[in-house]
Amino acid sequence: MGNVAKHNDMEKEIFEEEIAMCRELSQKNGGKCNWGECEKCGVVPLLHKLGNGKIYENEDEVKELKRSILQ
Repeated sequence: MGNVAKHNDMEKEIFEEEIAMCRELSQKNGGKCNWGECEKCGVVPLLHKLGNGKIYENEDEVKELKRSILQ
C-alpha cells in the first residue's frame, strides 16, 4: 500500500455507495460500465484515496485492489 493522504475528503457512506456501484456495474456488464473497462479504470483507486486516504500507485497493488473490490 502507498502513502496515506492527510485527510479524508469523502464521507464513508458515499464511499461505500460508489464502491458498491462499481462492483454492481462491473458484475452486471462483464467488467465494463458507461465510463469504460474496469481493468483500465482509475475510479476504484481514486475512491480509496478520497475515502480511506490510501494511495495505490504500484500496478500490482492496483490490480489486487480492483480484483478484491469488483468480484
